[in-house]
Amino acid sequence: MRLNYILSDLGIGLKRNLSMTIAVVVTIWVSLSLFGSALLAHEQVNLMKGNWYDKIQISVFLCTKDSGGRGCSGAEVTQEQKNRIQQVIESNPDTAPDGVYTESKAQAFESFKKLYKDSPIVSTVTQDQMQESFRIRLKDPQRYQNLVSAVAGLPGVDTVQDLRQYLDPLFKALNWLQWGSYAGAGLLLVAALMQIANTIRLAAYARRREIGIMRLVGASNFYIQLPFLLEAVLAAIIGAVLACGTLWMIVYFMIMQRAQETFRVWQWVGATETFRATLIMVVVGLVLAVVPTFLTTRKYLKV
Repeated sequence: MRLNYILSDLGIGLKRNLSMTIAVVVTIWVSLSLFGSALLAHEQVNLMKGNWYDKIQISVFLCTKDSGGRGCSGAEVTQEQKNRIQQVIESNPDTAPDGVYTESKAQAFESFKKLYKDSPIVSTVTQDQMQESFRIRLKDPQRYQNLVSAVAGLPGVDTVQDLRQYLDPLFKALNWLQWGSYAGAGLLLVAALMQIANTIRLAAYARRREIGIMRLVGASNFYIQLPFLLEAVLAAIIGAVLACGTLWMIVYFMIMQRAQETFRVWQWVGATETFRATLIMVVVGLVLAVVPTFLTTRKYLKV
């Protein structure tokens, strides 16, 4: 009997506030979709960092007679200088075990010809103009600065190149985009929270006389709140399901079908990350429904 009454009251409440309920569903749908996108953007940035930072090398280019680096004196690097540079690199605690690779002029020239095989510049460059170099992998790519400081300026060193100087601006831009998505999602979640609270407030005000009668006959607070709670939870679940479906469609059509096929060199978010994001979205949607409902209906329980 009580269940029938609660379901009947729920149906009446949805009919009375149908337009507001639809607005709540749409707001939750949009806000959770953006929130889920921000979660996946966070996962994607972390995957890209892990993928690229593990491949980061420090390249130490040695002097030629045409080099103008501060460690050069207008002459080719000597064998003694090369031995000293290699000793400093290998003794540095941040250098990975077996992480030092030496590239000779001949090897550099072969790489140059492959890179610019369709360019006329190849015919103007000779092997003697190439630079010998040390390519170094680090135990922790985040600690690149220590090795750069130790090597830069040594006699025989022309330049020290670190890929982080090119990757960091990219990741900073991605981080700003990520936090911008979180900010936009947060504003929409607040809007959804306020809209749910407003909808429940209007519904409770319209039924204040019924609530007063139920209080007089001894109904418990939870029993009175339950129809309002179910109304809000139903709207939140519908909005969350639509948002999760939207997120899965974005991941499938834009990432799995296109991005992964076009940019195979990058690791992309997949089903695992999307499933984790959808679970968080559902939990957030339920919190958006439950919290404002309890806080709003408390006022009318004092009738």
